[in-house]
Amino acid sequence: GGRADAAYVPADRDDLALFLRQLPIFEPITVLGLGSNTLVRDGGVRGVVILLHNPGGALAVADGLIYTEAGVACPKLARFAARHGCAGAEFLAGVPGTVGGALAMNAGCYGGETWPQVAKVELAMRDGSFVVRTPADYVIGYRSVKRADGRPADGIFTAAWFRFPAGDGDAARARIRELLARRIASQPLNVPNAGSVFRNPPHDHAARLIEDAGLKGLAVGGAHVSEKHANFIVNAERRASAGDIETLIEHVRRVVADKTGIVLEAEVRIIGDPL
Repeated sequence: GGRADAAYVPADRDDLALFLRQLPIFEPITVLGLGSNTLVRDGGVRGVVILLHNPGGALAVADGLIYTEAGVACPKLARFAARHGCAGAEFLAGVPGTVGGALAMNAGCYGGETWPQVAKVELAMRDGSFVVRTPADYVIGYRSVKRADGRPADGIFTAAWFRFPAGDGDAARARIRELLARRIASQPLNVPNAGSVFRNPPHDHAARLIEDAGLKGLAVGGAHVSEKHANFIVNAERRASAGDIETLIEHVRRVVADKTGIVLEAEVRIIGDPL
């Protein structure tokens, strides 16, 4: 992909608020955590990219809830929850992104999703103020988070409070190890990729549809449909352009639709301008 016009890494929430207050109102903003499930087009991204990944982000337990800053990686939250005797967070160890990214798309895997455990969230607004919302303020679906009042999505997730049930910490840690082993065995983690390309259609799996269409191994330029998991597009030789990947995505979508009548929806987020 291409370059961003500008990038900003906030030191903390107050620094983010100050930055937003000083930013011209017309300046485009793109928010990224770890950049997983994101494809940046070759022409780059206009405006400013705010990078929220914070390996040292706060995690705490209070009043029966786990508090986490949005820049914390999901696997770190999973391990923290297990260490504090909580169940139900294990699936997050398989989500290769930040808590903020997981909140934005209701990320999930291995039967778990982000929002069912959310008690409340904090967002930074465009004017630098902060608001706290609850799940009742949103309509949550499969890889989908929308405002309940029908308004466009707004604000930047900066923190969340999760309510995980009490459980056996040792069992939770064992479950995390099991899920990570499954992920390593089934996904092409050793080569560059943007995560799952398509959402699973109702009662089916995108990978099965792609494999049955005979598309495993198909290449456009340097981009290939993974031989290991058909719902991944890999850049194994590190020479694929974003254009190669996007062209391959559209070809796979078209072939699957022609063969099955099912139009796959992209899960990967495509941002920026083409060349």
